[in-house]
Amino acid sequence: MSAETTGSRDFQHWRLRFRAWRGRRPFWAGLLTIAGGVPIMYFPYANMHLGNVTLAMSTTAGAGSLIIGVLLVTLGLTMWFHSVVRTFAGIAAILLALISLPIANIGGFVVGFLLAMFGGALACAWVPAKPRRRDKQAESTDSAPAGPAPEGVPAPGTAATDTTVDANGGRNSAG
Repeated sequence: MSAETTGSRDFQHWRLRFRAWRGRRPFWAGLLTIAGGVPIMYFPYANMHLGNVTLAMSTTAGAGSLIIGVLLVTLGLTMWFHSVVRTFAGIAAILLALISLPIANIGGFVVGFLLAMFGGALACAWVPAKPRRRDKQAESTDSAPAGPAPEGVPAPGTAATDTTVDANGGRNSAG
């Protein structure tokens, strides 16, 4: 095996594949939505230690916070793997983020709320890129007729304008 051949896939190959995968879907919208769901479902069940004092963040809305957080993570994954429903997932993420304000400790102490709102907005705003044309000139030559057009008749796909009339010696094809 020489230094020129690659025995295994190198890091650059995987990086380019991930880059192409990321470009075909609302990646950042899904990531922000997932990141917004995590603090919303974490904080109601967290225990904070301040010196010798343990603060339990448990509230009566712990189950609601867990449901909202799990739904946000699910919507973020849906944006990644089923980008056709990105608008629905974005609107649902925005609504869940708004509902998390009164239910889930002020939306995961505003952190989860803001991340989910931005993720939902990005999902609604994202549109897939238009496919690129390989070679516009190659396509235009493929669609052109094989022989030359008769005198006075414009080529297919072009309209008879003043320039085509002038190009025919100033004579109109009607007579």
